[in-house]
Amino acid sequence: MMSMPEGALTRGPVSQARERLATSRFLFVDVELPEDSAPGEPSLTHLLGLEAEDVAWLGRREESARAEIFGDSGAFVVPAVDADRVIHVHALVTERYLLTVHRGPAPLIGDVTARFPRESPPDSVAMLFLLLDEAMETYRRAAVQALLEVEDLEDAMFRRREPEQLYRLARLRRTAALLHHTLLPYHRVAEETVTRRVMNRGFQEERRQLVREYRRTANLVLTDIESLQETARRAFGSYSSLVSGDRNGVINRLAVVSTIFLPLTFLTGFFGMNFAYLTDELESRAVFWLLAVGLQVLFLLAALYVLHRTRLWRRLREDDSDFDDEQGGRSTP
Repeated sequence: MMSMPEGALTRGPVSQARERLATSRFLFVDVELPEDSAPGEPSLTHLLGLEAEDVAWLGRREESARAEIFGDSGAFVVPAVDADRVIHVHALVTERYLLTVHRGPAPLIGDVTARFPRESPPDSVAMLFLLLDEAMETYRRAAVQALLEVEDLEDAMFRRREPEQLYRLARLRRTAALLHHTLLPYHRVAEETVTRRVMNRGFQEERRQLVREYRRTANLVLTDIESLQETARRAFGSYSSLVSGDRNGVINRLAVVSTIFLPLTFLTGFFGMNFAYLTDELESRAVFWLLAVGLQVLFLLAALYVLHRTRLWRRLREDDSDFDDEQGGRSTP
């Protein structure tokens, strides 16, 4: 519990929190529940004396995205990123207090309380928007970090392709999907609810400004996540294109080798045939060497000339040179 505006932070049992919620004028209360629900677990709203607030879902596991404003109260289920997972913080705000509930540790709450001395929120609604802004910041940091990793992987792919890069790209693409799929439902309900509230003429100008700043931040974060998704798709396309290019290079080399040895294969098969003209007429050694060696050399010279004229041989040599340079660069400490 934190008393505002003094910023005095205290820890206590649920009974003390219930008493403070009923009497304090300006209070922030954070409740951490165990990650696993126990059978017959008592209702949190009953323990805190909040039956009149109609928030029976408070603290319930797997609660969907929520942003509701009823009378002088507001209820939210706010997603936030913690390492590689998404946690949901339940928030109830009135004119007198802000109550947050989460299962297991939530670093988001520590970040919010650390900003209290600097931000000095004047009321509980300002505290709520501080919480919402910090939740969007966790998404922004996760999206920017993943985006930088994707770009580093894409640069590394142009130097050398490795199977591990594909696995890391798939993991980053799953991260982008997780961020988008968890933020978008909350963003939609919050946008609809907050926009409807802002259009109310009785809404204070100071709070209108808080709403505008939050909406701008949320839209920018959603844009960053969509950019991450697009960059991940582009990186997968680049990887596929580079692998296809390598495969085409191997096929070209095999075609060149096959072209060079094709005459020898033909002559071997030709002189291995047993028919009358070959056995009766071509008995001279000179004729044999002329056909066996002369045709091979002639065809080889013709093939090399064609390769030189089409510059295919030069391109293959350049590809080999680039590959050797990459190998040398990787082995140099």
